[in-house]
Amino acid sequence: MASLLVGRKFKVALVQLLVTASKEKNIANAAALVEKASKNGADVVVLPECFNSPYGTSYFPEYAEPLEGGPTSTALSQMAKSAKVYLIGGSFPERDSSTPTPRLYNTCTVWSPTGSRLAVHRKVHLFDIDVPGGQKFKESDALSAGNQVTLVETDYGKIGVGICYDIRFPELAMVAARKGAIAMFYPGAFNMTTGPLHWELLQRSRALDNQIYVAACSPARDTTASYIAWGHSTVVDAMGAVVAKAGHDEEIVYAELDPAAVASTRAAIPVTVQRRFDVYRDVSEEAAINVSAQ
Repeated sequence: MASLLVGRKFKVALVQLLVTASKEKNIANAAALVEKASKNGADVVVLPECFNSPYGTSYFPEYAEPLEGGPTSTALSQMAKSAKVYLIGGSFPERDSSTPTPRLYNTCTVWSPTGSRLAVHRKVHLFDIDVPGGQKFKESDALSAGNQVTLVETDYGKIGVGICYDIRFPELAMVAARKGAIAMFYPGAFNMTTGPLHWELLQRSRALDNQIYVAACSPARDTTASYIAWGHSTVVDAMGAVVAKAGHDEEIVYAELDPAAVASTRAAIPVTVQRRFDVYRDVSEEAAINVSAQ
């Protein structure tokens, strides 16, 4: 397991944005709330999944844009630079035209306080479900899947990024933690079926499994939307305890993350050095990992 570099405490802000049908309005609202979070002392700001567009397979092609030079990437860079924060830019529908047949991805970008792009995470696990009597959805009707674990070096330590359905797969967080991450950040949009069942449970599970912080940022709930988000953006500590949680309306929820608390948790309950890789495999040894440095 990679050594844990213990950095200083930092303040995280989860921006639970009310997403509308207007990309321009969503971006402008996000910019204002990122600035507000910075003025309230946030060092790292997180936006929700599909923060610039409604969520749905019919919307992805309509709202998709290129990663390089698109209006959303340009705006995110400006937000991070203006607010002087690390910005985990939620996600947006990305159109990649580098292949003969253009592909769409659900993509999260991470930005430095100077506005430089640090990382790109394309959603690895696509949300294809059919819950009896509940939600039916198939992201793969419109989207392609990413193929890497994403880690980012920051002034506060190494962090990992996933998107929504990625949280259901423990391997992503397991690999990130074993490679030295102190926290996982998941922009996500659980719905009114899966939200009350699993939203908090999965965050606490990933935190407890790996003795790291986990933060998940949802859009605000809009009951008039075709896809209704659960809300309740949440931060969980390395002991699996909820330390901050939003309601379902638009708001910013804050929490202090202390890398030293991760180290003390691992010292008290030392599962990180008690694993039996003579009995089972270390999934981190063969993982496809993209580590982005500043």
